[in-house]
Amino acid sequence: MDTQSLRLFVLASETLNISAAGRTLGMAPAVASTRIAKLEHLLGTELLHRSTRKVSLSSEGHDFLPYAREMIAQEEAAFAALGKGQTKISGRLRFAAPSTFAQIYIAPLLPAFMDTFPDLTLDLHLSDTQVDLIEGSYDLALRNSVLEDSSLTARKLADDTRILCASPSYIEKYGNPRTPKDLLLHRLIAFRDLEPRRLVSSAGTPAAFDPKRAAQRLLLNDGMTQRQATLDGVGISLNSLWLVHKEISNGSLVQVLPDFQIAEQPSLWLIYPKSNVVSAKVRVFMDYLIAQIGKTQIS
Repeated sequence: MDTQSLRLFVLASETLNISAAGRTLGMAPAVASTRIAKLEHLLGTELLHRSTRKVSLSSEGHDFLPYAREMIAQEEAAFAALGKGQTKISGRLRFAAPSTFAQIYIAPLLPAFMDTFPDLTLDLHLSDTQVDLIEGSYDLALRNSVLEDSSLTARKLADDTRILCASPSYIEKYGNPRTPKDLLLHRLIAFRDLEPRRLVSSAGTPAAFDPKRAAQRLLLNDGMTQRQATLDGVGISLNSLWLVHKEISNGSLVQVLPDFQIAEQPSLWLIYPKSNVVSAKVRVFMDYLIAQIGKTQIS
């Protein structure tokens, strides 16, 4: 199968513009359209829906896209093994990450990375709401949870210690919980999709952090807002230590129930679709993040 046509299809699926994708690869618009049509004829299905106004990915095109990426990666790896691979890292890298973490730790690293790889386009999706890696056709994603999907592979970036905390003004007004059961009488701040979290004491006593059973709740979907609401005395929240360690150090937040911790402490994982080959662009970005962030004490 012609990998240049596969590259054209991948670019067109990302830009939803066949002519623009063709120009990126040095093809005239008519040539690009012809090559996509030939690829569709070879596969016996329409990959891209075309109209006079727009281009969209068909369901078959969506299913085929990860395989097209894989075949391109296999070709690059084969040439690299023979010493014929191109040294220039180029193309588009689609990366999804929690917005809060990205703002604090990843955004400051981007200028140096992009100076090092000027021919690589970074397409970032930043949201504290978790995305589907395969469904969204992302090359790489950052997750702060336990990896359960067997179709994905992961590299650990860092630990992600979680603690319960509140502002001194909240503690002064509403009191300091002495046991996990006391949390049910308090105002809790949590992500709206947060399931009950198992707690365990240093002595092994089990408990739970369950915002849905609390006396009053503030539900949200943004880590920065959760931290600010906690600082403002709205309630008690469960936060990553990398987000609140400065506030804990300067006393603007205090740890609640310090003898208890989350039973299954998650880590920060860089995840990508399971494959025999990791593309060069994904590998250099993962290596860069691990080198820069993994060595930092963020938890």
